Amino acid sequence: MAGAPSGFEFTVRGDVVEIRHHGRPATTLRNAAAAKFLVDVQRGDPQHVMARVTGNYKRGNERTAHRP
Repeated sequence: MAGAPSGFEFTVRGDVVEIRHHGRPATTLRNAAAAKFLVDVQRGDPQHVMARVTGNYKRGNERTAHRP
């Protein structure tokens, strides 16, 4: 699929999940948020889940898609 998220990776250390995008830290999740993230990754596409969590999902073309 064109435009699919890529370049994300994550590491788990105890109850902390660190998400990186192209090697740079994007966000850190702790406790309940980290647990929910790990469940979501198992259920869906990990790249899409990480893009949504980091806020790197919408890129500005949504407004034009909703115009009549």
